[in-house]
Amino acid sequence: MEMDLGLSGKGALVLSSSRGLGLGIAQALAEEGANVLLTGRNAQALAANAAAINARGKGTAHTHVFDLNDAGAVPGLVAAARAALGRIDILVNNTGGPPPGRMADVDPALLATHFDSMVLRLAEITQAVLPDMREAGWGRIITVGSSGVLQPIPNLGLSNALRSALVG
Repeated sequence: MEMDLGLSGKGALVLSSSRGLGLGIAQALAEEGANVLLTGRNAQALAANAAAINARGKGTAHTHVFDLNDAGAVPGLVAAARAALGRIDILVNNTGGPPPGRMADVDPALLATHFDSMVLRLAEITQAVLPDMREAGWGRIITVGSSGVLQPIPNLGLSNALRSALVG
């Protein structure tokens, strides 16, 4: 007997979903009947993954090329998600990780760049999709983190610091 998670027909915006964990999350949501918007920088990977999800015949997949480093791209992302999904019921905040190294050795410019893409951009996107969830009286925001927020991981100083900012 299958468990119904009640996601059929829900619209899910999944960040950084052209591969890896983001893609796995998008695939799982679509298997539950959610309609997903795959995002990332690689248009070819997005298209191939959307085609594979759509071939399964459960939830539908759409794509939007989006770079978390692009400060001005959030309105276009949210508009594309609403156009493809109708409404954004689920937001999966997922990002790649910064380069390894000790926090004491991180160049301030690199810190600022990754803070913008891994923290600030996620806050902007979250704020932009909240009206859809409030209007519907239902929504889910899932932010992918790391065990480094509970116990710092050696040589991942920047990742530990930035991902910790997302749980506060």
